[in-house]
Amino acid sequence: MRVWSSEHVFSHPWDTVIKAAMRKYPNPMNPCVVGVDVLERSVDAQGRLHSLRLLSTEWGLPGLVRAVLGTGRTMTYVQERSVVDPAEKRMELCSANLTLTNVVSVSERLVYTPHPENAGRTVLTQEAVITVRGIGLGSHLEGLMVNTIASNAKKGWAAIEWIIENPERAVS
Repeated sequence: MRVWSSEHVFSHPWDTVIKAAMRKYPNPMNPCVVGVDVLERSVDAQGRLHSLRLLSTEWGLPGLVRAVLGTGRTMTYVQERSVVDPAEKRMELCSANLTLTNVVSVSERLVYTPHPENAGRTVLTQEAVITVRGIGLGSHLEGLMVNTIASNAKKGWAAIEWIIENPERAVS
């Protein structure tokens, strides 16, 4: 098991970042996310927006990685649950892979809050837990996946910036 964590500060207010985060896919920074389906969406008695989405991703895994994982699949699915609390100005998003869970588990948690010292900025804290099972090179593969997650996080930050700068190009 490997744990990766990060903190990023956006130079935009919380509500601007949250609107962009909810519209993050598709984007040109991370073209492997090819589909987003909203499965459930509701507002609770406290005014919090709850969403359950299914992300379809096309990773185009190299042949060696597919052989190690024992699959020919390159289309994978991720479940994403989020809660947006406008009163507390907090958005929490948790995601987990639904594909290849017998071999690889990736659970990710993102929390967006206003910067404690500057309301014009937003803090994003991220954590991912990666576990590879039943593979001789599991520890090495976990390390590779940590590097991929770190790279994809930067792409995600760039995508949010892109949506903020190009709201007409973002798809809801």
